[in-house]
Amino acid sequence: MKKQTFLITGGTGFLGCHLARNLVQRGHRVKLLDLETLNEPDLWGKVENYVGDIRNRILVDRLMADVDVVIHAAAALPLAKPKEIIDTTVRGTKIILEEAKKNKVSRVVYISSTAVYGVPMKHPIVETDPRVGVGPYGHAKIAAEELCEKFRKEKMVITIIRPKTFIGTGRLGVFQILFDWVRRGARIPVIGNGQNRYQLMDVEDLANAVWLAASKPAKLANDTFNVGAKKFETVAKDLNSFFRKVGSKSRVLKTPAGLIKGTLALFERLGLSPLYAWVYATADKDSFVSTEKIEKQLGWRAKYSNSDTLIRTFEWYAKHWKEYESATGITHRVAWKQGILKIARFILQ
Repeated sequence: MKKQTFLITGGTGFLGCHLARNLVQRGHRVKLLDLETLNEPDLWGKVENYVGDIRNRILVDRLMADVDVVIHAAAALPLAKPKEIIDTTVRGTKIILEEAKKNKVSRVVYISSTAVYGVPMKHPIVETDPRVGVGPYGHAKIAAEELCEKFRKEKMVITIIRPKTFIGTGRLGVFQILFDWVRRGARIPVIGNGQNRYQLMDVEDLANAVWLAASKPAKLANDTFNVGAKKFETVAKDLNSFFRKVGSKSRVLKTPAGLIKGTLALFERLGLSPLYAWVYATADKDSFVSTEKIEKQLGWRAKYSNSDTLIRTFEWYAKHWKEYESATGITHRVAWKQGILKIARFILQ
């Protein structure tokens, strides 16, 4: 593939930085657009960093003037206010697509989410299964996908990628809570008995899926794909394997699902817990997608299992946790305030 110019929205976030590294290593020119400046020294001087909002049409138009491929990863995350989630994810996506069409961008890769499936009763989930979002985040992702489908009908090449929850070096957010407890050797409560299968994926595997979507022939890439780990066990097995391999004294603690979900819902309404509905609503359910379509159509293969990526991410965290302990926020790149969960952690240590 000849050298091309990529624009990554949400470019300084957790996923954006991994995508940028992947593309820089392949010799491409990379522009990043995000609300925050780039804080990754290894990328300084190798990418172009633009600070701004995807809803700023004038800025978006200017940045797309010489762009070949847009990777649209920007979105308001679930802990943001509902109005902000809808406006950023839906109106922002509309602006990105309109300006990409105006500037004759050859291809758009949209990073959606398996949250569009809600809490399905059948598994594995395939791309044609119903979209039933949970909460503002899930509904906004569905609306953004519908916009992508509308612009496909206008002859644009748009890949929609629906990743399972992805982690890797630099990932904090809700996983920082898990890793903090594991580092301290606390018991880890799972909602229910932990016998459900819950698929994760490694951010490097996701970056490779995005690359294939950007580089494969349009007739293959102009479609919607699930991505997730190929190898995963039950929640209890994956966690116990993870604890053993990182040398933690943590162990799985089974809990009554109904009681815990009701309690977490109350804590969420009271602002005492950072765990939002889609996290605890699906935690005791099977949640895994079929990756057969992207494997056959684009030749993608997941390299890492659930256990592999948990270990890789925790090993990074164990080296850097002191750098992030005092700063909190609502993105995947910072720790979340544990709120009342700190009391639970103290009890379970």
